[in-house]
Amino acid sequence: MADITKHLLIVEDEAPLREVVAERLADAGYGVVQASNGEEALERLAEFAFDIIVTDLRLPGLDGGKVLEAAIARYPEIIVIVVTGYGTVKDAVEAIKRGAADFVTKPFQFDELLYALESALEQRRLKSENAYLRSQLERRYSFTGIIGRSRPMRDLFQLLETVSGTSSTILVTGETGTGKELVARAIHHNSPRRNGPFVALNCSAIPETLLEAELFGHVRGAFTGAVATRVGRFEAAHRGTLLLDEVGTMGGPLQMKLLRALQEREVERVGDSRPIKVDVRVIAATNSDMAKLVSEGRFREDLFYRLNVIPVVLPPLRDRREDIPLLVQHFLERFCREFAPPRPPMTVSQQAMRRLMAYAWPGNVRQLENALERAVALSPGRTQIEMADLPPDVQEMGPSPASAAFALPDGGIDLQAYVSNVERELIHQSLERSGGNKGRAAQLLNLKRTTLVEKLKRLDRE
Repeated sequence: MADITKHLLIVEDEAPLREVVAERLADAGYGVVQASNGEEALERLAEFAFDIIVTDLRLPGLDGGKVLEAAIARYPEIIVIVVTGYGTVKDAVEAIKRGAADFVTKPFQFDELLYALESALEQRRLKSENAYLRSQLERRYSFTGIIGRSRPMRDLFQLLETVSGTSSTILVTGETGTGKELVARAIHHNSPRRNGPFVALNCSAIPETLLEAELFGHVRGAFTGAVATRVGRFEAAHRGTLLLDEVGTMGGPLQMKLLRALQEREVERVGDSRPIKVDVRVIAATNSDMAKLVSEGRFREDLFYRLNVIPVVLPPLRDRREDIPLLVQHFLERFCREFAPPRPPMTVSQQAMRRLMAYAWPGNVRQLENALERAVALSPGRTQIEMADLPPDVQEMGPSPASAAFALPDGGIDLQAYVSNVERELIHQSLERSGGNKGRAAQLLNLKRTTLVEKLKRLDRE
């Protein structure tokens, strides 16, 4: 069933006013979520694609202007209505320049706010393509084509900037579709070897009997079919970077030869005993659990440590959902530009965006990319992607695992005790994961350290 509710976030530090307006808006058919300050508003925006924000300009901490800019940067289709008790012409003009749809001054009649909301909704329906232009803000949040501004991606960018300048071997791990080759190319592009070749080899795509010759080359007559001498990938990547994708599929005998090549920085072509010196930076990539392969005896421990000098772990898309709007904007821009003939700029309806953000994406960024390419191809003559344009498995997404886990029993529950138990378990897990470091545990829970300490004291008393 289509979601026709307009989802609204109201940001107001005066609790009585916020609660009254929220109640009236809910009565008018809006789905309302409340935030008491700018920081809380940004947290809500990272979790959900709202249709509308109604925000006070004067807020403690992060002001309403910053909330406005952050909302539009993340969701070009969002409507922002600014409310303030300091209603000067200058405030109004500045808010409109920043992208606000309208400006309401305190004190106001509720009908005045309702009229502003309805007018802005109609304006967005008629001119949705204008909001797309603001999507160019995504360029601030990328590292050589890798896009994201979530905490995991910011940490990844910082790591990539650090390791790109080194010559150390890197092991990139992550699920299928997370962009391991893209990361390897970004490292090469930002390294001192950027003017040298970037050579990629998928070890799982080549039969084991041919993989050695593909890696190290061969001389004429080395085996049946070797009609001429051939340079291997190591030699081809001399003074550049060699990506060994799906390195975990490599067989035992070849693992030993790869280890020797890494240690000695030289290779021997198949059928030849003459060593050839190579200057290559190796980046290995895999979606396998390498530590498990080592423990099972399927991968050499010494080779694993040689490859894993600098580990780079790519987060799955489900762990960085707040990056989905940026990725959507990036892919839509690219597909519209590459279409023959080029298509006008496209946007995604907030209803479709909510579904994209809620879906688990087992195929990660690659699956999202394919879904959007399909949506663009199936929506000729339109400038907005709707729910019906998404792949069937995304449209028909069932309840999330979290929803199932929190299903209400027929006999009801003791809500306070249930919430307390959940809180206790999450705190316990955060302390286990952080090795008892309360500061790190607080970061995992997005809490201040002092707040976590107080919660621990309270839980000890219960």
